[in-house]
Amino acid sequence: MFRQGGKWADSFRYAAHGFVTAVREERNMRFHLCAACYVYLFSLFYDFSRVEYMLITLMVCGVLALELVNSSIERTVERPSPDRYLTAGAVKDMAAAAVLVFSIGSAVCGLMLFFDLRVLGRILWFAMTHPVLDLLFAASLVAAYRFVFRFGKGER
Repeated sequence: MFRQGGKWADSFRYAAHGFVTAVREERNMRFHLCAACYVYLFSLFYDFSRVEYMLITLMVCGVLALELVNSSIERTVERPSPDRYLTAGAVKDMAAAAVLVFSIGSAVCGLMLFFDLRVLGRILWFAMTHPVLDLLFAASLVAAYRFVFRFGKGER
């Protein structure tokens, strides 16, 4: 929907509406949001510094921002005329590749931050000694699966 003029605060409302639309309609956005939640959950086992949390937040926000850009590009070039079909496909593929490249880079950074055998052992010990929390974690995985793959089915 095209909007002209308006108050400064309206831009925040429009941005929030765009974010909600992406969460409602884009499976990959929901996947990245769930992955971010688990990253922050597991970060509680680490003694990360402020800088490390800033790095994690930049990676999470970067992936989410690129996913929003990718989704908007895909919608913009949707159903092109026959003479523009190959160009539209290439544009969509490149936008998706941008998300992939940043996601892989973020995953590599995440491995460097999170791969600590002592902490991983502490997480395993915690899991073995807190079966109720294990059940809650398993339930959260089921909920995350349903959110990513089942949310919004039939609403479009």
